[in-house]
Amino acid sequence: MTPPVPTANSPFRRAVLRFWSDWPARLGVAGILMLLLPALAAPVLANGRPLFLRSEARGVEFPFLRTFFAPDSSEYLVEQLFNYAFAALLLWGVLQLVRWRKLRRILLAFLLILLIFPFALTKPKLDKTDFRKLVERTGATAVFAPIPYGPFEIVTTPYAKPGRKHWLGADEIGRDVAARMIYGARASLAVGLLSTAIALAIGTMVGLMAGFYRGWFDLITMRVVEIMLCFPTFLLLLILMSILKDHKFEQSILVVIAVIGLTGWIGLAFLVRGEVLKQRALPYILSCEVAGLPAYRTMLVHLLPNITGPILISFTFGVAGAILAESGLSFLGFGVQPPTASWGGLLRQAFDNPLSYWHLTFFPGLALFIAVMAFNFTGEGLRKALAPR
Repeated sequence: MTPPVPTANSPFRRAVLRFWSDWPARLGVAGILMLLLPALAAPVLANGRPLFLRSEARGVEFPFLRTFFAPDSSEYLVEQLFNYAFAALLLWGVLQLVRWRKLRRILLAFLLILLIFPFALTKPKLDKTDFRKLVERTGATAVFAPIPYGPFEIVTTPYAKPGRKHWLGADEIGRDVAARMIYGARASLAVGLLSTAIALAIGTMVGLMAGFYRGWFDLITMRVVEIMLCFPTFLLLLILMSILKDHKFEQSILVVIAVIGLTGWIGLAFLVRGEVLKQRALPYILSCEVAGLPAYRTMLVHLLPNITGPILISFTFGVAGAILAESGLSFLGFGVQPPTASWGGLLRQAFDNPLSYWHLTFFPGLALFIAVMAFNFTGEGLRKALAPR
């Protein structure tokens, strides 16, 4: 006897079932998780400092914890964001053992607030201790990450080929490529998700207001948007990044996020405006106006929820485009700056001889292919699931 099939009692549940029945969409979600989970868990997957250390001279220590809360990186804000998300995910997993849902939510909220303090109060500390040699010399008990190298450590000869010690080989100065690939995923995902979120907020606001108010406001706003559309986006990115690079901005990932986000909203504004114009002609908007509801309430409470489908689809496709844009900028030297790891930066190191340095071409290229494919498949699955029926 076959088990009963769960009934779909709501449009949302039906959309979820349609999405999950599409195998490319499932493949896309699997690809996103394959990139996102290692990026979140980077400090426990690739780290030159032991996760646990016990010795007679030093006692019991957790050397990786200080760099977990205060990363030794020029891009410390992005690193802290991912580390906080990883710690929050662990807390959420542990709290699933609590049976009472309300108590679980209260505990999670309290612990997430409490978790902010170690990130805010812990200060970076320069520590050049070679823990691998320390363990060999003293015979201490240590537990290292699966990849016992950090993304900035020079641990072997330049351009070493993949082997037992360095699974994906080494880069141009002898840093472990596997470690830099994992931390490079943080750069790509941070740029993809955060820059697209910025573009989403701006494009949605501009398109929503232009489509709702119409008339002269719509005319002037969309003519300005069309003027901005005349500029080649990637060329504009190169110009802006070169100007900011000359001013020596240290947080290069934040600059890339801001630049891509502030230039990537134009297409979304056209999309949102078109959807708003269609919804504007429906009776429920007229009912809101007759009832005397304020314009902001009509737009945010009644209109916006009815156009979230196309916006969400555009977001997933936008993430793929932003990841490619960041990699292109980094490949040309205008994106994420060394020594921060990025996939585009690794590809650039193989530019002189891509066949000899094939591991610097193949592995970052494969990661970019998986990322773009995963987000595009997910976006296509959402388009099919949310299409009007």
